[in-house]
Amino acid sequence: MPTWSTACPDWERRIVERESLVPFEPLFPSEAEAALNVFKSLRMVDVTGSPTFGEACEPFVFDLVRAIFGAYDAKSAKRLIRQFMLLISKKNGKSTIAAGIMITALIRNWRLEAELMILAPTMEVANNSFKPAAAMVRADAELDALLDVKDHLKTITHRTTKAELKVVAANAKVVGGKKAAFVLIDELWLFGKEAHAEAMLGEATGGQASRDEGFVIYLTTHSDEAPAGVYKDRLDHFRAVRDGRVVDPKSFGLLYEWPEKLIEEEAYLDPRYWYITNPNINRSVSHEWLGDQLAEAQRKAGGALQIFLAKHLNVEIGMRLRHNRWPGAEFWAAAEDATLTLDTLLNRSEVVVIGADGGGRDDLFGLCVLGRERDTKIWLCWNTAWAHESVLRRRQSIASKLVEFKKRGEIWIIDDELVDVADEVDLIEPTDVLELPKDVAGVLRIVDKVNARGLLAAVAIDDMGPFDELVDALALIGVTQESGQVVGVGQGIKLMASIKGAERKLSNRTLRHAKSTMMDWNVSNIKIEATATAVRATKQNAGDEKIDTAMALFDAASVMRTNPMPVVRTAITNSEIVYRGGLL
Repeated sequence: MPTWSTACPDWERRIVERESLVPFEPLFPSEAEAALNVFKSLRMVDVTGSPTFGEACEPFVFDLVRAIFGAYDAKSAKRLIRQFMLLISKKNGKSTIAAGIMITALIRNWRLEAELMILAPTMEVANNSFKPAAAMVRADAELDALLDVKDHLKTITHRTTKAELKVVAANAKVVGGKKAAFVLIDELWLFGKEAHAEAMLGEATGGQASRDEGFVIYLTTHSDEAPAGVYKDRLDHFRAVRDGRVVDPKSFGLLYEWPEKLIEEEAYLDPRYWYITNPNINRSVSHEWLGDQLAEAQRKAGGALQIFLAKHLNVEIGMRLRHNRWPGAEFWAAAEDATLTLDTLLNRSEVVVIGADGGGRDDLFGLCVLGRERDTKIWLCWNTAWAHESVLRRRQSIASKLVEFKKRGEIWIIDDELVDVADEVDLIEPTDVLELPKDVAGVLRIVDKVNARGLLAAVAIDDMGPFDELVDALALIGVTQESGQVVGVGQGIKLMASIKGAERKLSNRTLRHAKSTMMDWNVSNIKIEATATAVRATKQNAGDEKIDTAMALFDAASVMRTNPMPVVRTAITNSEIVYRGGLL
């Protein structure tokens, strides 16, 4: 049994120097060469002159084919590397390569009536793989006699083994019950936008449990927004394997992306470096065309440049690449404090301001607990949020993100049921039952916890938000406007000082925040709009890309910047509350 590693820790040097990103030789060379001979003989009908793959492809394609098919041990009928990913810029022949690999697998397969599948997120994407596959069969008389193409069913069947390659668009009913040994999943980034994609991919690949010869190949470009869902999950795993942070010799990713240093230098805007994520440059995609498209994207408003960079230069979209992004986003990642939790924040703080922000049922109910650290006076930020389950239906484009945040414990997805918190908080006038909406109850628990520690200065609330229920609930624990502990915060340009102040404190590291992918997403969605006299924060896309927890931070900052002190409840007598500073 061979030993091998799929890690490629020196990938940044290799990709710049145009070296192979496959760090291992084929585990079974004879299998690799036999499959490569088949693959090289297939014709690319959509390319001028209909050359074969062998005549027209760059070496990276052959490296990938060798890695996939060279991992198969014919003696044990077992494939030793089972999962692969190709991350590459658009227009580098990805769908045609997919077609060639799956036709090769169909020809090399020995199992009778085996199932092979190309799973695409949409019918349009499915056709991008089926059409070149069908064309390469018909372009070769010998192959046409061996394989039967049925265009209306999007299937190609091996006449001898009766094995069938089927190209399908994503649908739970279509993939349910499939027993495919060989599965190629195209445009994984689009699956990342679907809330139920994980279950669908599980159905699609479930047939491999009893078919050891099989493989799963993920093909994708970068997403036109921050990675999410199954796309983020798979991308993170393949990166970790490549970098050597996770040992998984059964997984290998051929990832054409930018070294961090070149991202920092914005080298992706320099045509000299475009080969890094376009290994097929000047074959399927030209320097001149990329230059023209970049210039056009730079002239356009909105997110045109962001989309171009993601799709054609394979630049991962994050906080640094948002159009008109909040300048503080540039410093957000560096200000993360992995030790911060709600409890550690309270232990380290001398005073706390809680910010609350949100809108209707389509929005997040965002909460920020902002503490001022004893001695250092550094601001410490922890966030959470609540989302109504209806958002998952109404805002499909972000549903997978919200589900992911819920799994991480960063957000609560709630229904309309009320919860009784009478025994969970310190009420001024005790009662047997106190039923509240789940988001209001959640906020009340946190405010009560902070107040019980003698740390609460105020709850800063978006004065334009629907927070009557919250204000009423806070009054039940003695947190009121009269006590100075409920503060309405003006929105729009009235938040300008808080927005600019938070940016400055992030840049000099006097604002630290807990680790939260949900908050990272909110921060990345902030768009700064200039007015005649000031700036204001808005969303990148109305309705979908949420910023509520980030706005909760700005609400809290608007009070914290006034250098508040805790308002401490010291006694309760006949329903009267004594606060430091006087009897109310």
